[in-house]
Parts: sequence; structure tokens; C-alpha cells
Amino acid sequence: MDTAIDLSDATAALNLNNIRFQLIRLEDTITFHFIERVQFPLNQTIYVQGALQLPNAKLSFLDWMLQEHERLHSRVRRYQSPDEYPFFPEVLETPILKPLHYPVILHPNLVNVNEKLKRSYVDHILPAACARFDREDRGETQENYGSSVTCDVACLQALSRRIHFGKFVAEAKYRQEPELYARLIRAEDRKGLADAITNTKVEAMVLDRLRLKAKTYGTDPSTGAAAPGKINVEAVVAMYQVGRHHRTSRSS
Repeated sequence: MDTAIDLSDATAALNLNNIRFQLIRLEDTITFHFIERVQFPLNQTIYVQGALQLPNAKLSFLDWMLQEHERLHSRVRRYQSPDEYPFFPEVLETPILKPLHYPVILHPNLVNVNEKLKRSYVDHILPAACARFDREDRGETQENYGSSVTCDVACLQALSRRIHFGKFVAEAKYRQEPELYARLIRAEDRKGLADAITNTKVEAMVLDRLRLKAKTYGTDPSTGAAAPGKINVEAVVAMYQVGRHHRTSRSS
């Protein structure tokens, strides 16, 4: 059970103040995970299908690791929670714990943008942010493939949760103004829906807050602000903007 937002209570789960607090916490989680990931090179090999010999699979190392994590976590009810979305739903198993009883919080939907998120993460976000060491990938026996992909899984799962939490925002706002949103939905006005859900002033504040967090968390206080940071601050902001695109592009 999440300590910041009670998903067993639909009213609490759709309270915009509670949602906002949860989203801010997720910003911290994502930023810390990303700082851990970018200490390693890109290690492109781990994203190529069949590049490594893996047990009983012809997958990329990232996809194999995601599958194994999700298979294990499904057994302790992770994906029964209404704010969690798997990248590989076909590998989920029956939980070994008795089910938690969640109320119906969101309007039934099949929206899951994890595949698009993963492609953006691998193709755009990581190449812009990872450390460059002026050498070629030295291969499985010399590079930190395991450490890199472990960080990738943590980043992707946190990003997925952050993006899909947009459904809670949309549901809460719909319940505040059902006539407005019902009209936009009937008209299939995606832009109108995105504009109604998104507060541009708040979005700008979020980007400013992310820049400050990335700079603060990525700076060793003993060396001072003039020292090189641990992370490309603008890469963190760009990562969030990619996530925002996925949220608004599926707002209907």
C-alpha cells in the first residue's frame, strides 16, 4: 500500500492534492534513478535483440530483464495495483499473496504507452544523457551491462508509473466538470481534451522544479556548484517532456 496516496479509497485517490503530491515524489524517484543510470556508458548492445546469449530467449538484454522483473513482481501483486502497468503483460503470474481489494477508480480503458516509452527511452533519452568515454563498447566481459540494465529497469518502471498516473489526473478533472469533458469526448476533440487537462503554468513550474532538482541532486555539496554535475540537467527535462507527450497524445 502506497503511503502517499490511498488507492483503496477512490475519493482519496482522485483528490488532486494527493495526486500532485504523489507526482512530485515520483519526480524525485525518477531523477535519482536516472542519476544512477547515466554514470555508465550507453552500452547499446544491451538493447539489441539477440546480441547476448540469454536463457530460453532471443530478446534484448533489457527486454529479458524487464520480463523477469515483472514475472517476479507479479507474484507479489504489483500489477494488481491500479497505478502499475507492465511492459510485458503476457509474462505475469498468479500472485502468491491474497488479493487486495481496490475500488473502481478509473474509467475502464486499455491505454498502455509502455512500448512507446521504451522506444523513446532507448532511442532518444539515454543517448542524450549517458556518459561518453571516447571508446567503443568493449563487450560483455568488460562493460557494466548488468548494472546498466538494472538501472534501466528502475528508470522505466518509475517513468511508466509517472506517465500512467496522468489517468488519475484526467479522471479527477472529468469528475469535476463532466459535461465539458463528455462534450469533448463525443466530439473526439483530442486537442481540446489535452488543453482542458493540462495547466500550462503548472507545467512550466514543473520543468523549473525538475531543473532545480536535477542540479541539486546531481551536485556534490562538498565541491560546490561550479564543479561538474553528475547528470545533464536538460536531459532530465527532456525526459519529462517525452513523458508529457505520451500522456497528452493518449488523453482521449
